[in-house]
Amino acid sequence: MPDNTQMPYLNNPVTKYPKISPPPQDQPEPGLDATLDPKADHGEKTYQGSGRLAGRKALITGGDSGIGAAVAIAYAREGADVAIAYLPAEEEDARHVIAQIQATGQQAAGLPGDLLDPEYRDSLVDDAAEALGGLDILVNNAGKQVYAEKLEDLTDQQVSETFQVNIIAMFTLTRAALKYLPEGGSIINTTSIQAYQPSAHLVDYASTKAAINAFTKGLAEQLGPRGIRVNAVAPGPVWTPLQVSFGQPNERLPHFGHNVPLGRPGQPAELAAPYVFLASDEASYVLGETLNVNGGKPSP
Repeated sequence: MPDNTQMPYLNNPVTKYPKISPPPQDQPEPGLDATLDPKADHGEKTYQGSGRLAGRKALITGGDSGIGAAVAIAYAREGADVAIAYLPAEEEDARHVIAQIQATGQQAAGLPGDLLDPEYRDSLVDDAAEALGGLDILVNNAGKQVYAEKLEDLTDQQVSETFQVNIIAMFTLTRAALKYLPEGGSIINTTSIQAYQPSAHLVDYASTKAAINAFTKGLAEQLGPRGIRVNAVAPGPVWTPLQVSFGQPNERLPHFGHNVPLGRPGQPAELAAPYVFLASDEASYVLGETLNVNGGKPSP
């Protein structure tokens, strides 16, 4: 292997972040970054913006923690005003992200509520646009993931709630956003490697992620002629509170993300740049794309 010691500007992706072996831990849903062990990196100390989203206005669901938090911080450092939607139980994490946005000098709005609540879901986009003075980026990122080892353990209620949060809410929020999104606006949906390689204990979650891929590609065909781009990001194993709040069996946590070619789980900070790219004018000819960010897992 070539010696990179004379090239300090290069990072080996295998060792850029440590190969963590998280201890077994339980958090009630939805989980908090504040108490995650080990802590996740959202780019607070590393992400440097360059004005790629100057003047933009974004709504990010699930923006308080994990991937959503990293994207919110990056968008603000790229010059965007940002509204984050989150569950009231995640207030501690949300305050941290809002402080990070405000530290850039950009406008921040926190919009707590539950996407299972029709009233909240129906008003969320309007509230974000009012708070920011408009909207031109929608990031549908909020997700529900609760494992079930056997189909007999997977209740209709859980299936319904997973579909409501993960995909049906996307229809509601995107429909509402079309009142505001101008030509050049962008919609970015979070799908998953689970859409292609579903785990046996995540059947309902994986099914929603496959649906998100189809939603993204079909909507891109529909909205492309209107000058609105629709794309998706498909993360692989990323270290977030989702994993410790019944997203994975406890005994699997020490080996979480070790099965990818890079040999480690991703950190939320590593997901920020793809979302920035897809929202930026640099991606003007990119639509209907699912950008896989998964540590090397083969995917379509």
